[in-house]
Amino acid sequence: MSVLQTLQERSNNTCELCTSTKDLHQYTIPPSLNENVANDVLVCKTCLDQIEGNKEMDANHWRCLNDSMWSEHIAVQIMAWRMLQRLRNEGWPKDLLDMMYLDDEALVLARATGEHEDAANKIIHRDVNGVILEAGDNVVLIKDLKVKGSSMVAKQGTAVRNIRLDHENDKYIEGKVGSQLIVIITDYVKKT
Repeated sequence: MSVLQTLQERSNNTCELCTSTKDLHQYTIPPSLNENVANDVLVCKTCLDQIEGNKEMDANHWRCLNDSMWSEHIAVQIMAWRMLQRLRNEGWPKDLLDMMYLDDEALVLARATGEHEDAANKIIHRDVNGVILEAGDNVVLIKDLKVKGSSMVAKQGTAVRNIRLDHENDKYIEGKVGSQLIVIITDYVKKT
């Protein structure tokens, strides 16, 4: 059974965040690079557009998190926590965050994208042209890079898909080149 089929079965073909049954999509929560049931949620187009920043956040839409934050699935809990963090200045999400519990491992993953940071404290990753990089973006290498600890050379023009950000250093990102996960300096990539 595919990951999408498993998600549809576990959610009863409803958005795992707002319970909508229309236009459902599989979403891999960053910084995960591979699709699997533990890292993915089934979300509607409305939720997906706001999660990815394609549409302005509608705080009233996210009142549904009052229910979904109690999901038995860790990926759903993590997404609920992240969305509540984005909306924490609204007032009501702060109360839900105070009630919510994530175990230590889930909390580390939830914090991996920096939603809980104030804008002034957030580390911002930029490519060679100064374009802001986000977790899950695709980049292209702008020069040949020797991969430390191996004989591999990542060639100029190589596409690196679904990158992860290092939340301690604004110059480092991670991504797969071939089958190998490597650390790349942002000065040598261009966002596509």
